[in-house]
Amino acid sequence: MTSTEKENRPQTAPIEAGGEEMEQAIESVRPNRKKAMIKASVFVAFIIIAIYVVKFTPVKGYFTARALGNFLDSAGFWAPLAFVFVYAAGVCLFLPGTLLTGLGAAIFGAYWGFVYVWFGAMAGASGAFWIGRTMGREFAASLIGDKLKKYDDAIESNGFATTLYLRLVYFPFTPMNFGMGLTKVRFWDYFFGTGLGIIVGTFIFTFFIGTLKDVWISGNWGELLSFKVFFSLGLLAFSFFIPKIIKKIRLRYE
Repeated sequence: MTSTEKENRPQTAPIEAGGEEMEQAIESVRPNRKKAMIKASVFVAFIIIAIYVVKFTPVKGYFTARALGNFLDSAGFWAPLAFVFVYAAGVCLFLPGTLLTGLGAAIFGAYWGFVYVWFGAMAGASGAFWIGRTMGREFAASLIGDKLKKYDDAIESNGFATTLYLRLVYFPFTPMNFGMGLTKVRFWDYFFGTGLGIIVGTFIFTFFIGTLKDVWISGNWGELLSFKVFFSLGLLAFSFFIPKIIKKIRLRYE
């Protein structure tokens, strides 16, 4: 056989080998895709069941100031830790964060209420993030096209700043916890952004509720005209302007 014939002879083996490799790659992707869809289905089912349990079953009766107060009284020394656990569970069950925060302030007062609410919120935010990341991230990543990928990458690169900004502008607490788990944001960026971002709003709300609780317990309604009450009202009013102030600052430096 001449050299020319050798050069012109079809090279089938490499092509066949390449085809086999492509088929193997496709076959390896299919189980991953199926696994991601199963996890996503479980995630959606979890959300539906959690909302149903809280809204349409006797469980909702436990998330009242009286019921929770009785439970914490029975916990004794462990009451703060029990409250943190209840708060975290409530967040993962899609209970509104404002409800849980108000209960904490009503039970523990303005200052200790703030401390326990903050720890409970952080535990709940971390738990919800983990659920979203474990159950839904793979499926969410499979749906991201070229246009959305750049935003997903941007969130990963600026995770702390993005999380902090969304917390400061009062983005809905519970949906954000699960939603951030679906993105590429790193956990510790999310954790510290959340921890810093919720401090102001949490303190203002617990201080306001705790102050009203102190007046209610004392029975001295004249204290409604005290400096502490007016200060708490001022802080509460100011909190509604925080999102606008943050947005203006952001636009100025962009």
